[in-house]
Amino acid sequence: MRDLLAEVAETAREVARRGGADDELVAVTVRREYPAAAEDVWEAVTDPARLARWFAPVTGDLRPGGGFAVEGNADGEIRECSPPSTLVLTWGGPVSVVTVRLTPAGAATVLELEHTVPVAFAGSGAGALFVGPGWDVALLGLGLHLRGEDVGDPVAWEGGEEVRRANAASIDAWVATVTASGTATPEEVAGGEAAARAQFTPEPSAS
Repeated sequence: MRDLLAEVAETAREVARRGGADDELVAVTVRREYPAAAEDVWEAVTDPARLARWFAPVTGDLRPGGGFAVEGNADGEIRECSPPSTLVLTWGGPVSVVTVRLTPAGAATVLELEHTVPVAFAGSGAGALFVGPGWDVALLGLGLHLRGEDVGDPVAWEGGEEVRRANAASIDAWVATVTASGTATPEEVAGGEAAARAQFTPEPSAS
């Protein structure tokens, strides 16, 4: 099994503010290349049986206008489903939109996941620290799955020490990305970092 910290380092991250006034959005983007065909990656991110092996149990109707629910997480609505290239859905509310794009790269596939929310909701680019590490660990699980190394119970896996260390590295990377983007003040970045560490790298419970 590959070192998860090395995989965290291979992930490309971007944070941007788009639009203006009441329509301004914060866009959080993660990008990974996988050694698999686009059709295989598409099936892995849309087939409920495969999603349960690396992400979480998902129920619903994967068609435009259909609804879905992720066990223990968000629900939403499918806005676009164009296999094997584009999936657009809401995530926990109508103004929180996730777009997944798959692009063939020779025998590999580049997956780009963009999560946009209004600035009024995110506060600033530091809002990336509330969602970015979660998407990072999801893409780590996807990478293992595509290599035939399923994580077993995704919830238990995400609570393990190896993933905790990967989350810490992910938070460091997102702090650097948000800071370089100029989309948040130092105070906003510090607040987002503290919240992310509390959520994604909590201290282990005393036995």
